[in-house]
Amino acid sequence: MKDIEKICRVALVQAEPVMFDKKASLEKTLKYIDEASKKSPDLIVFPELFIPGYPIGMNFGFSMGKRSEGGRKDWMRYYNASIVDGEEEFLKLLEASKKTGAYISLGFSERDSVSGTLFNSNVIFEPKGTYKIHRKLKPTGSERVVWGDANKNYFPITETAFGPIGSLICWENYMPLARVALYEKGITIYISPNTNDNPEWQATIQHIAIEGKCFFINADMIVRSSSYPRDLNEIEALKDLTRLVCRGGSCIIDPYGHYLTEPVWDREEIIYADLDMTLVAACKMEHDAVGHYARPDVLELKVNDK
Repeated sequence: MKDIEKICRVALVQAEPVMFDKKASLEKTLKYIDEASKKSPDLIVFPELFIPGYPIGMNFGFSMGKRSEGGRKDWMRYYNASIVDGEEEFLKLLEASKKTGAYISLGFSERDSVSGTLFNSNVIFEPKGTYKIHRKLKPTGSERVVWGDANKNYFPITETAFGPIGSLICWENYMPLARVALYEKGITIYISPNTNDNPEWQATIQHIAIEGKCFFINADMIVRSSSYPRDLNEIEALKDLTRLVCRGGSCIIDPYGHYLTEPVWDREEIIYADLDMTLVAACKMEHDAVGHYARPDVLELKVNDK
């Protein structure tokens, strides 16, 4: 492990997305970046699918062997609100990263420029003017009617002065081999944009921080029943949603599995924290899952990365 900077200041954004609205979502993202930049963070982190929102509870008219025309129209609306790599939205976010001098991690719905397939993706913009995109390996459950399996960008790593940064999205974190693929790249900061406000998730993220000997940034969002456009064709299917559909719970866990910041519930907030990066090496004294505590002669992971 190379020498790294001792302190990394993080601004973790827990916010409500502007559902189905790419332009307004981008404006809100840039507003939060401007606000966070006042505290001079090294890293700004947003939730899963912040642009154009995670449509919890929707099925886009899908049932076994059938589709509805109204659902198809809603899907096309979401498709049009998704972002193509390298287009105007990307350029504005890239400029924001250069302007603030901060790395910016953002979950978004990515539309492939060739096939048009949608992907649940996370991008990390770098102040030097580049970026790396991770596509979710396997959409969870009925997410598969909206987003496709990743076909590239499996485990990209962003090299920083604070060590390598990587991400897995939501329930990708329940893929043990995917976690190990990140550990083997030496990540010091593990970002998880997600939509998980269930109590078991908090136990999961503490486990991962201990297992990977890294800081875990749990980036969740606020979704209300009022977040959805009222003119959706599927609006009746959402009538049973609770007022708070996703309560958040964003927090930061240190490499010992302790809360550096406690989970924040039921409100929008920017969570600030200074990460003591010396902990990453210190906690490996007795356990290192891919180092001295590993048995590569017995257990070996093969990754078909591309």
